[in-house]
Amino acid sequence: MRISAAQRTENENRIRAAMDRLLRGEIPPGGKCDIKTLATTAEVDRTAFYGTRPYAHLRTEFERRLQTLQDAGEIPDPREAQITRLKAENAKLRERLAQSEQTIDELTDFRSQALSRLAAQHEEIVHLRDTAAAANRVTRLPAGRGTTIGSCS
Repeated sequence: MRISAAQRTENENRIRAAMDRLLRGEIPPGGKCDIKTLATTAEVDRTAFYGTRPYAHLRTEFERRLQTLQDAGEIPDPREAQITRLKAENAKLRERLAQSEQTIDELTDFRSQALSRLAAQHEEIVHLRDTAAAANRVTRLPAGRGTTIGSCS
């Protein structure tokens, strides 16, 4: 079905108005900032935006403007902004988790090494005590009464 030039101009005006609303973030409930929602909002058949159809240039303009906004860090669709924010937060939490796991592994290794060293030192002390007791070369000094080492009486 052919449309008149006036109808085409009216449709293009509706499409541009809908495009502006979507790019400002005025997304209808259940919609997104995409061609499907643009076509529905402008009350135009979605297929008219593809190929050599009459409004393909408006689809290209819409996608270009949307990409420009996204490149500038603005996301008109609040759901898309939330998804982007949650993905970034998820990545950050995964990094923190990896760092925590690495720290736990390092501390576990340190604990194992410390326990091994303490066990070795204990064994050495026990060995030295046994050697000293067996040699009987060590003379124990009597405990002094109220005197301290280095004091003269």
